[in-house]
Amino acid sequence: MARIAVIGAGMGALAAAARLAVAGHRVTVYERTDTYGGAVRRFERDGFAFDTGPGLLPLPAVWRDLFLKTGKEPLEDLVELVQVDPSSRHLFADGTRVAVPNASRAGVVSALDAALGAGVGERWGDFLVRAREAWDRTRRPLLEEPLWPNWQVLAEREPYPAVPHKRLLRTRRAATLAEVAGWETRDDRLTALLTGHALAHGLDPRTAPASAAVLPYLEHAFGTWYVRGGIRELARAVYERCVRRRVEFVFGAEVTGITVKDGRAAGVELADGTVAEADHVVADVDPALLGRLTDHPLDGTGDVRPGARGASRLTLLLALRGAREAGAAHRTVVHAPDAEAELDFLADPGGGPFPVPTLTVLRPDDPALRPDDAHESAVVWATVPAGLDTDAGHAEVLLDAAARAVPDLRDRLLWHEVRTPEHNAAETGARDGAVPAPSLAAGAGGFLHPANSTRLPGLYRVGGWSHPGGGLPHAGMSGAMVAGLVVEGPEFRGSV
Repeated sequence: MARIAVIGAGMGALAAAARLAVAGHRVTVYERTDTYGGAVRRFERDGFAFDTGPGLLPLPAVWRDLFLKTGKEPLEDLVELVQVDPSSRHLFADGTRVAVPNASRAGVVSALDAALGAGVGERWGDFLVRAREAWDRTRRPLLEEPLWPNWQVLAEREPYPAVPHKRLLRTRRAATLAEVAGWETRDDRLTALLTGHALAHGLDPRTAPASAAVLPYLEHAFGTWYVRGGIRELARAVYERCVRRRVEFVFGAEVTGITVKDGRAAGVELADGTVAEADHVVADVDPALLGRLTDHPLDGTGDVRPGARGASRLTLLLALRGAREAGAAHRTVVHAPDAEAELDFLADPGGGPFPVPTLTVLRPDDPALRPDDAHESAVVWATVPAGLDTDAGHAEVLLDAAARAVPDLRDRLLWHEVRTPEHNAAETGARDGAVPAPSLAAGAGGFLHPANSTRLPGLYRVGGWSHPGGGLPHAGMSGAMVAGLVVEGPEFRGSV
């Protein structure tokens, strides 16, 4: 039985802790804040409750696997999963609206044809077929295996089978998601539908590789799910599973250093001067912070470099009087009126005024989140540059845009709470409140994340800032990979 010190109580850390405890190890989690879940948190006021992090759950099979492997108990026995249908409603800049069915290719094709014109849906369906090929090529190395030692293969090869594009006597294939959108969808609204998936993860489609096509495919193939009571309920269930497996939690415990003995990680040092010895250390922290915790080189020649810093989110929590209207969609995406201005601001926030951004409006029909049926809680969020210095004017821009999705919004608004990149930084420790994106193949390696193992023996990375990147499914898979590396050693090549 080894002693395992886990730094941070994010979802990746919790997943690793539960698996390591079941494997017979003594696991202690040190969390500098007063609760678990990382970005998966809840805000409550006046009988209203809101998820302040992710509001929907893609690929729930990752978490089903965790609960089966750590207790032979179905996830659905612990939380109530609801498939969201339609998966999303889209309001485009030209006023067109379409509701996209959940996990139904035929339904999506039909809906797009009806709303956008004959043949448009079929083009989207053809794109999803190509995206599936990219998914099949990258699923195992990016989600189920530790990062390959020869990761450059993933960096150099574009897995998306782009349609050849002939221009000026030259034939090219798309290298970025924006090129895929421009050359293959041939419709501004389909372009917004496609690039919006990248933007939701903080990625600029003009620089994100074509392999980002897997992001809409993942949602299409595996569906969109909601956890009754909010995604925070998933975090609670994972935390309680850890406690039942005798994982020890120490909250309010800031780790200020990783001790090294005989050339390997040997424990953690806390802010109060306490040193906790360990045989292995698992860190669910921003890579910049991890580098400050030890003076041992963690990366070097041949190691994957950290991916892009990512963007952040500006979120409004809305307390509304009046019941949710019949037929309201759980998720509505309000696309930006000027997509280029939005992307330019995301790349260079100092280059101009704050534009009207693409919004995601979440309106779960969930009694647990409202004081009674005469009220509604809703969440509105937009991707913004990490570290953005927000003010009341930014929130007003979001409220005005959200009124397209929520009838009589201003008249119904009791109060709203603004959540900024600064809040995310305080809760997760991520520099500038950045939210990590999932790892992607191609793009010269700039969209991969550092490997779960490090050059310091006994020290492992877990969570969104490590392989396979950000997102709830990816956090769960990172926990499985780290547990496998600790239990089986460097030869581990598959999920635990």
